[in-house]
Amino acid sequence: MIAGLKALLRELAAGPGPVVSPDQVPLAMAALLIEAARADFNVKEEELRELGTLLALRLELEPDAAQALVRRARAAVENSVSLDEFTRPLNEALDYTGRSELIHMLWLVALADRRLDKYEDYLVSKVAELLYVSRGDVLRMKHRALQQLGGATGGSD
Repeated sequence: MIAGLKALLRELAAGPGPVVSPDQVPLAMAALLIEAARADFNVKEEELRELGTLLALRLELEPDAAQALVRRARAAVENSVSLDEFTRPLNEALDYTGRSELIHMLWLVALADRRLDKYEDYLVSKVAELLYVSRGDVLRMKHRALQQLGGATGGSD
């Protein structure tokens, strides 16, 4: 019996990990960026513009394809029940650097209107926690985004 259990554990350890479809990662990234834009209950044009630009650059998409992804992500966010359905595929597909860069992108969207709302700050922190990005790196990404955007008001470090 113990030998059978050991064999099962070896098989599970050696087997392939969860498979993430190639479409899940861009959609999950876009959905989390949408969540950042709407965290303060007021989606602004600057945030949507930044979001589309970031997706186009990061995923090497044409502007039309980026906008189509944003539309799909908005629908996915409307039908979602938790952030887990977006963070899980990213944890499985991205390394730590990729997850940290996503946190940076979230800060850029949250700060696109040059104002950081407490709900935006909370959302980025919560997503970072779900993506296992350290608090120190979250703050570094926030500082980097603030420098890139030339500063913002509101929120706290």
